[in-house]
Amino acid sequence: MRRREYDEDDVRVRPGRGSRPRTRIRPAHESAVEGFVVAVDRGRYTCLVSGDGGGRRGRRQGERDVVAMKARELGRKGIVVGDRVALVGDTSGNPDTLARIVRVEERRSILRRSADDTDDGVERPIVANADQLVIVTALADPPPRPRMIDRMLVAAFDAEIDSLLCLTKSDLAPPDEIVALYAPLEVPYVVVHKGGSLDELREHLVDRISVLVGHSGVGKSTLVNALVPDANRAVAQVNAVTGRGRHTSTSAVALRLPEGGWIIDTPGVRSFGLAHISTETVVAAFPDLVEGTVECPKGCTHLGEGCALDAWVEAGHADRARLDSLRRLLASREGAEA
Repeated sequence: MRRREYDEDDVRVRPGRGSRPRTRIRPAHESAVEGFVVAVDRGRYTCLVSGDGGGRRGRRQGERDVVAMKARELGRKGIVVGDRVALVGDTSGNPDTLARIVRVEERRSILRRSADDTDDGVERPIVANADQLVIVTALADPPPRPRMIDRMLVAAFDAEIDSLLCLTKSDLAPPDEIVALYAPLEVPYVVVHKGGSLDELREHLVDRISVLVGHSGVGKSTLVNALVPDANRAVAQVNAVTGRGRHTSTSAVALRLPEGGWIIDTPGVRSFGLAHISTETVVAAFPDLVEGTVECPKGCTHLGEGCALDAWVEAGHADRARLDSLRRLLASREGAEA
């Protein structure tokens, strides 16, 4: 019996999993509905969607909350509270349903921070599309932290959004010293205390998207509960030993104001890294000092010897405390102490 001879035509090659032609053309999702991200929790995004249907608690007639996940096609693109997104899938908002976020619209602004000053410039988006940053700080219990305030002002400057100082607990200490410290920067401020009128603060917030940021224990959650009665944000007392507050807000959430506009409450922070922001941007956030850097030598770090800012301050063009604050920021970015 003659043995059969085989050639290449008899060999079958099973196609691999990656043999399908790949394309960069992605679906346009013209039928996607628009949503506003109001909360983020462990990979799930709560989005406010307008449309038919009854309003839920805290929602206007025709609005509904839709829980969604990020579509794989978005890759590693981050989504934060304040983002405007496009959703497909089950957008009914019914219990146990899940939609997909397939597009993040262009942002008007993005507030960012680094985890710390040695974070290799890795920026962490906090909130998108905000109009202003409300820096909440107590006048006492715990005492003000000007260095933290300065950092937040720099972050707001980098994001190109307005800043507002909200000084709480004025029944415990006067605001004069902290107000005088920031007078050269012309940062607007409001002074409040528990149980007092919030009318002036509301005027700054109405019809705007405002981010409330402050370290733990300054009374931010109490303030949010007064502005939005059904917010139910948890509050806690300041530790009598450490002088620090406990984190009561665990994630950012957007809340609609009864008068119009939104406030975004963020978790209390104990650090506000600026590693992602250049030295030039940090200096530019101090308009009372930036003109004095014109006479600085090339490559000046503005940290001491040879810096023209000392002469600028001695000539009375700026306050020494502002220069000290700037140098603390710059030194911390270099991992040194000012």
